[in-house]
Formats: sequence, structure tokens, C-alpha cells
Amino acid sequence: MNNSAAIEVLGLKKSFGENHAVQGVSFNVNQGEIFSLLGPNGAGKTTTISMLSCLLRPNDGDANIMGHSISTDPMGVKSVLGVVPQDLALYEDLTARENLSFWGKMYGLRGSTLKTRVDEVLNVIGLRDRANERVGKYSGGMKRRVNIGVALLHKPKVIYMDEPTVGIDPQSRRNILDSVVLLKNEGMTVLYTTHYMEEAQELSDHIGIMDHGKLIAHGTHDELVKMVGQQTRIDLTLNGNADQVMAAWKETEGVSRVTSDEGLISVLVQDSNLTLPHLFEAATKHSARITSVNISEPNLEAVFLHLTGRALRD
Repeated sequence: MNNSAAIEVLGLKKSFGENHAVQGVSFNVNQGEIFSLLGPNGAGKTTTISMLSCLLRPNDGDANIMGHSISTDPMGVKSVLGVVPQDLALYEDLTARENLSFWGKMYGLRGSTLKTRVDEVLNVIGLRDRANERVGKYSGGMKRRVNIGVALLHKPKVIYMDEPTVGIDPQSRRNILDSVVLLKNEGMTVLYTTHYMEEAQELSDHIGIMDHGKLIAHGTHDELVKMVGQQTRIDLTLNGNADQVMAAWKETEGVSRVTSDEGLISVLVQDSNLTLPHLFEAATKHSARITSVNISEPNLEAVFLHLTGRALRD
């Protein structure tokens, strides 16, 4: 086992009849980082999480969670692991506090230890002031926050979060994303699955892109973008002689292409931070003024499109 890895995934495979749901997936997640599995619905993310949670037995391969093998030591895995599933595991007739107390007892917590931990978790998920209301009256986002709280009760070293923001309002989504960062800051290792590119970009130290049961690429955001050679596009409008300015921009170091469409000039560059000042200098030399600038940085959508030939949400 890699000493710095909290999660070490080694060639996991899972088939359901003729459906090869996961096909030889391997990756490491370092201790104290957020690793996102990004991919469309049906990519194999949830099946992978289910195997890593010891809920599904792989057809082949193995994984170590904080040194515990999912094949030979599932109880050891469960002792260090918290899981936030897609489906809510809550009793709607009970309050948030009662739900957390029930699940805390399932984890073996009792007495003052249980009460203290429930209070701590209610603070983490931001529901201390609503703790004595029935969960059935909660919004979808609040229910998901309680679901996260259940997974935190026994202070796991590793937590899996499977599509935790699906179908909730923007405010609750923001709260959940902030809580993920808080967990990392407290030293927890987070394996996060999503089909939202923006979430993976915002949260992740490393990202694995899944499609059709395979991990087709993984690395930091910058590493993934550089892998496909995606460039930054700068869209500008000018007040002045556009032809002269465009000709000058084509000769500017770091610029690979300059095009114009109905007054909007698009410039492809390797590094916008380095090149943009030179674009302003060239415009000034030709007595022109840049009146608007919009920078489109390379993103994971472009990476997925490059690797699969289709958009992430197709």
C-alpha cells in the first residue's frame, strides 16, 4: 500500500450479466484530499463507490481503505469509513436530532458521547436551530445535509459522497459544497462523485473522469487540461482600426489564432495572464481602445469532449 494513500484502488471490475459496469478501474486518493469521480449518469461511479463501501463484491481487483482490504477486511474498512449515498437513509417521522441519535447508536455510540457527537454534527451541517423539527418537513437540501451528518457521527477518516447535490436548491447546494471543504480542512479524505463539472473544478485536488465503466483520465485540473492542449480564448471588442490591431495581435508572442465575427474578435492564447497586457499595448500603439474583454479558461467540459467525442451531459 502507498503510505500516503488513504484509498488505493487496484483494477476493480464489476459486471451484471452482459453489462460491464466497471472495467479495471485503478486510482489513488491521498490522505486529506478531495478526489472527484466525474462522469455522466451510468458511467460506473456509483458501482465503484458500492464496491469501495463493501456493499458489492468485485468480480476482480481489490482496494485498500486506510490499509484495510475491501476483499479480506471489510469490517476494518467500515470502521474508518463514512458513506453518503444518493438515496436518503432517514426516518421522516423523527426529528434531525432523533435520526442522528438513532444512527449514532447503530455505530455504537452511547450516553454523553452520543449526545456530544450529535450536537457537533448538527453544527457541522448547519441545522442546530432546526434540530427538533421532523425531517419530513425539511426541504430536499436539508434532508441531504442530515444524510451527510449521519456519515460523520463516528468521526471517519474517509468519507464517500455519491452525487450529494442532485435535485436540491442552489442555497443548499452551496452549503453542502462548503461543508465538503470544511471536512477536508479538518483532515478528512473525501471521495466525491458528480456529473457537475463545476463542482469537480471547484472542490477537487485531483479528478478522475469516468465513462462507460472506465477511468479514462485522472490528475489535477491543470494536468487534465494540459493533456488535451486546450487553449484560453479571449473575446474582445475594439473602438478603432480593427484590421491593424488584429494584424499586430497575430504577431504577438503567445497568440496562436485571431478571428473576427461581427465585431467580436477572438484570440486564442497559451496563457491569458502573460498575453493580455501585450494585446492592450498593441491596441494602444494603433490608437485603438479595447472596450470589452471576456476570458474563457479551458475547462473539464473541453477535456471530456476531447476524450469521448461528446459533451458531458449528452
